[in-house]
Amino acid sequence: MNEQTLLLWGFGLMAVALTLVVLEVFIPSGGLIGVTAFVVGLGAIVCFWRVSWMWGSTSILVMAVLAPTLFNFGLRIMPHTPMGKHLILSEPRGESERLAAAEQKRAQQEQALVGVTGVAKTDLRPIGQADIEGEMLEVLAEGGVIDAGERIRVTSVSGNQVKVRRVV
Repeated sequence: MNEQTLLLWGFGLMAVALTLVVLEVFIPSGGLIGVTAFVVGLGAIVCFWRVSWMWGSTSILVMAVLAPTLFNFGLRIMPHTPMGKHLILSEPRGESERLAAAEQKRAQQEQALVGVTGVAKTDLRPIGQADIEGEMLEVLAEGGVIDAGERIRVTSVSGNQVKVRRVV
């Protein structure tokens, strides 16, 4: 084969290999397309080496830079393609709004408890049970031990932790 034919084959095989690298991202093949891209890329490099060591070295450098770059490019655009949207899990439509509303409602309920009084049902040393507005809650006593039967007031609520103090 003459040099022009080898260069033509080298560029053709390199183009096919780089195209296969991008397709690997979009087509689930279990790595078969990636292995094929590697073998075709090696064929391109061999063609370039048969022309000269300069073409061979350059082709190795080009493949080492372009293959990962194109693969990364494919990974970045894949979530925006129709197939990528089906492959990648996302929140159902309206789910984020529903979660935000539930979080806001929970925060309002927490703040509604602040200032409410109740009765310690067990000794709070510092954690125990208390009856607050007819509901048994696990509470945390601030400022020492509170005996069972004493009146308490909710001072703060954070998540599921209800802090209380003795009513004086």
